[in-house]
Amino acid sequence: MDNRPRKNNNRVTKSMRGRALFVACCFFAFVALIVGNMVNIQIINYEDYKAKASSIQLRDTKISPKRGTIYDANMKVLAQSATVWTVFVSPAESEEEQHPRIAEKLEEILGADRERTLTKLQNHNSYYEVIEYKIDKPEADAIRQWCEEEEILGVNLVEDFKRYYPYGSFAATILGFCGTDNQGLAGLESYYDEELTGVQGRVISAKNGWGLDMGYEYEELNAAQDGYSLVTTIDETVQHFLEKHLSQKVEEYNVQCRGVGIVMNVKTGAILAMSNKPDFDPNDPFTIYDEDVAAAIDLITNDEEYNAAVSQARQTQWRNKAVSDLYEPGSVFKIITASAALDSGAATVNSGFYCKGHVSVGGWTIGCNNRAGHGPLTFTQALIESCNPSFIDMGQRMGIETFVDYFESFGMSEKTGIDLPGEQKSITYNADTMTETSLASNSFGQTFKVTPVQMITAVATAVNGGNLVTPHLVSKLVDEDGNTVKDLTPEIRRQVISEEVSSQICKMLLENGTSGNAQHSKVPGYRVGGKSGTSQKLDTAMDDDYIASYVGVAPCDDPEIAVLIFFDEPRTTSYYGGILAGPVVGALMGEILPYLGVEPVYTEAEKANVSVYVPNVAGSSVTDATSKLQRAGFLVKTVGNGANVTSQFPTSNMKIKKGGIVVLHTDAESKNTTVTVPDLSGHSPSAAESTLNGLGLNISMSGVSASNKNAVISSQSIAAGEKVQLGTTIEVTVSDTGTFE
Repeated sequence: MDNRPRKNNNRVTKSMRGRALFVACCFFAFVALIVGNMVNIQIINYEDYKAKASSIQLRDTKISPKRGTIYDANMKVLAQSATVWTVFVSPAESEEEQHPRIAEKLEEILGADRERTLTKLQNHNSYYEVIEYKIDKPEADAIRQWCEEEEILGVNLVEDFKRYYPYGSFAATILGFCGTDNQGLAGLESYYDEELTGVQGRVISAKNGWGLDMGYEYEELNAAQDGYSLVTTIDETVQHFLEKHLSQKVEEYNVQCRGVGIVMNVKTGAILAMSNKPDFDPNDPFTIYDEDVAAAIDLITNDEEYNAAVSQARQTQWRNKAVSDLYEPGSVFKIITASAALDSGAATVNSGFYCKGHVSVGGWTIGCNNRAGHGPLTFTQALIESCNPSFIDMGQRMGIETFVDYFESFGMSEKTGIDLPGEQKSITYNADTMTETSLASNSFGQTFKVTPVQMITAVATAVNGGNLVTPHLVSKLVDEDGNTVKDLTPEIRRQVISEEVSSQICKMLLENGTSGNAQHSKVPGYRVGGKSGTSQKLDTAMDDDYIASYVGVAPCDDPEIAVLIFFDEPRTTSYYGGILAGPVVGALMGEILPYLGVEPVYTEAEKANVSVYVPNVAGSSVTDATSKLQRAGFLVKTVGNGANVTSQFPTSNMKIKKGGIVVLHTDAESKNTTVTVPDLSGHSPSAAESTLNGLGLNISMSGVSASNKNAVISSQSIAAGEKVQLGTTIEVTVSDTGTFE
């Protein structure tokens, strides 16, 4: 038996252990790598990989909500969304041999650049390449028909909406406009953008391994939620009245920095109308609508300067001066000083003042509009004569603390809170910064700046019983069925002055409007009160840069509306607020008050000048027609050689005042008889009427009383030299050349 030790063939060598250890390490490293990747994918970067997987497996198509409608107070549509379509191509679904035909056809229908479309079609993995946004129905129908007839794949249309303003430039600076993405960029569209926009919807579609849609059963639809609609306080009819008169006078007076008009319900703060002229068309807001400005910009050759000028012009026409521009209100503010003086007890309606034409305050001499001085004045006379020294006296009697308290209580030191973007905060004094001199200048409306909407809100407070209201343009939000979602009518903010003082102020304004310096806004049959303002712009280079403004309230026994008209830098024969802005307020009141159902109450003197309908005498003999018209109080002018009346002018659906001329035509040729309108500017009212009647024309007067010793014709509705039909009525504005406000 061999007891020798044998070699162990199972012995693990050192090299074997090394190899095993290496293999084990590789295995564990591989496992760790896999686990690490799993942790990275499923935990650390889970959201990223989930999004990538979804992009491969799912297609997410957005559905635009319909933007809410904007209505006037009577539910007339001012802004609405019309259905349009977005055209996009899906290269992953299209057939490459069809690409040239697709690009050519889209260029033909849409004007889309052919090469640009071909470039987008080469992105083979894409399902969504936009060709054109917001195309209208005819183009959309043409694309659909072509794709169906030619069996074209990969050209798609998605429904969208485009904002549309049916009245064009009407209320442009109130409504604002939207961008291409339907986001509000100005006006109510911007301020209420969140409420109007709604909630975007989505269609999520599953895709197979080839990237193609798997059918409707794999789709998930989240419907879009349409935006709420706005019911505004704007009355479309009142807004049209305002824009008509404001546009005419801005052009006539050659106003350099635009005109502003506001019509407010003094009891609630509701804005019935607001306008800036010139303005723009919100359907095409980037076009410059001031032809003179556009022409000047076209002459600029430097690209940088040109682009800057275009941008500035656009911002100017979009800007709502009523809320975004500050100005020194001038004598219109005297309504507030008078209210504060009476309510604080610093003065009474029986207080007396004395004006010698100027007053010295803090080393400064401040003049009155009447350089010779008014002499002794009652409180009411001080307001009517707009006497600066008298109002400085009122301010001094109140003192800085009391004056500032009332100034702030009337809302002049804070924003009004109107629901429009861009409202500016006033530039004013407080009790610590006001001096004796600034108190004096503030008392008659200078050396501080407020917005026009602040000024009319303060006037509303003075005449509505003393309550500070919040000016607002939207009364409520409604859903697509017209149900009220939210009432947005603001509450009264605070009581500022007593009802008794407010009533006294109304009486003074009425006296000023009927027999004082505010006669320019006088309307027969209506109790219209007013106050003019003329303020020099001290921060401009020109010495003759003025703001002419005027505020009217009516009816003064129970005020309902206030109207503020404001011309920034008029370039005409006068710059006084009473002469320029007063007649506009009067013309507006003459249309707005009857429209609102306010019944006229005429004095005996006014009854003689009231316009009445002309009787219908067409078809009658000349003798019978003449007799009938004369009995009705009209003058008669017969033209032609016939025995019977073939037509008349004015016609039976037109009004002229008694004593006016009715022209009777007795044959076909006579109807074409015309006369040249004379230049009436500078004539007395009686001379103007006599001249027109002699030519066979009628006259309609507005403004100050024709019996005023300083009354002259300051403007006429039809320019001198124009040819008009016999019997035509020429509307003239009568101004007081002795008025310096």
